[in-house]
Amino acid sequence: MASSTAPLSLERLTELVGLGEIDTVIVAFTDMQGRLVGKRVSARLFLEDVAEHGAECCNYLLAVDVEMNTVAGYSMSSWERGYGDMAMIPDFSTLRLAPWLTATAMITADLQWLDDSPVVASPRQILKGQLDRLKDRGLEAFVGTELEFLVFDDGYREAWAKGYRDLTPASDYNIDYALLASTRMEPLLRDIRNAMDGAGMYCEGVKGECNLGQQEIAFRYAGALETCDNHSIYKNGAKEIADKHGKSLTFMAKFNEREGNSCHIHISLRGADGAAVFAEVDPDEGPSSNHGMSKLFRHFLAGQIVAMRELTLFYAPNINSYKRYVDGSFAPTAVAWGFDNRTCALRVVGHGLGMRVENRVPGGDVNQYLAVAALIAAGLYGIENELELEDAYVGNAYEGDSPRVPSNLRDSMALFAESAIAREAFGDEVVDHYLNNARIELAAFDAAVTDWERVRGFERL
Repeated sequence: MASSTAPLSLERLTELVGLGEIDTVIVAFTDMQGRLVGKRVSARLFLEDVAEHGAECCNYLLAVDVEMNTVAGYSMSSWERGYGDMAMIPDFSTLRLAPWLTATAMITADLQWLDDSPVVASPRQILKGQLDRLKDRGLEAFVGTELEFLVFDDGYREAWAKGYRDLTPASDYNIDYALLASTRMEPLLRDIRNAMDGAGMYCEGVKGECNLGQQEIAFRYAGALETCDNHSIYKNGAKEIADKHGKSLTFMAKFNEREGNSCHIHISLRGADGAAVFAEVDPDEGPSSNHGMSKLFRHFLAGQIVAMRELTLFYAPNINSYKRYVDGSFAPTAVAWGFDNRTCALRVVGHGLGMRVENRVPGGDVNQYLAVAALIAAGLYGIENELELEDAYVGNAYEGDSPRVPSNLRDSMALFAESAIAREAFGDEVVDHYLNNARIELAAFDAAVTDWERVRGFERL
């Protein structure tokens, strides 16, 4: 297989197809649940037709639950509307090889209706809308996502057959930064790192985390859209590579009572000329004022504080997401910011071009497009209203009196529903679409009988 970095040019793809090195192209997008979905097409058909015209898919892909069941309440897709098609339009800046799959390339698509209008509730389109708002101000967002996952020695089908109970983690004790026990996982981890490099990502490295079998593979920051596209490919590809190794891994926010899987998101803004606008020194303030934070950055960060509770639904979209928020667990509970303070939801680090804020609220189950869109929307709210930033929190924010991150999906949904910030930034169609998704999840959870209930109630109640 010829090596390549993304983007792979259409001309180079044509050459590889002619040489018989590529025979399949995956056309994919990220759905509401953060999953990569789409279809495999023959490379010849892709070159002859799909590259120019796109490929159709059923619009129910943005109107189903996690089980892929069609559910009521979506204006865009229903039995009454006939479950028609939408079009996947390839974005050629994302064409790349998928080295972990035989003779396969892949490309990320934008979703359009058949009249060429955008599908506004699609996660990638939601993010692009916020990036356009930044562009109107001469600004560009750079983002890095840090995904944690747990590795198990059981394969996916074996884990399914066990009901995901009594699985064997790939380590026996806390391996945070440890090398010895992580080495047992290195054949898998190395394959993931190298495969993602072959798909055009800049892999920085890997480290052990606190839970059993827990790891984090980090990638170099990039433009917001590129990072979010890469995030979906990495998450899906890592699972496929684990499957080949006879193992499984999960990004769910909280698998057990130990440490959960986070997805810390780092974001900074730059000017159209590449200037580090978060670190500019205001002319009327000395270079030591505000710890080097520009006025724009302070407004941006103030917006995060004000909007966080209202926008948490886009950071924590699932029932399980909220199980991470435990005091003293390195997962945030306090809506506060601090300098290099991991007890706060918002951690400011770096300097110059590297000055940024880390949002520690999202877990590994987050839809990264929605989370980054929420970060930008909150920041723009702060900038547009010139919000004043409260003082940095010093000390243990778990023990302070700052407002709290919503503790459950029901509260988060209610805050999102009433949020003028969300409706102004995303529009009613988007807000109502994702509220319906939350309602569906809550109804399913409320109807479920859990193992916890059986253990407590079967004999003793």
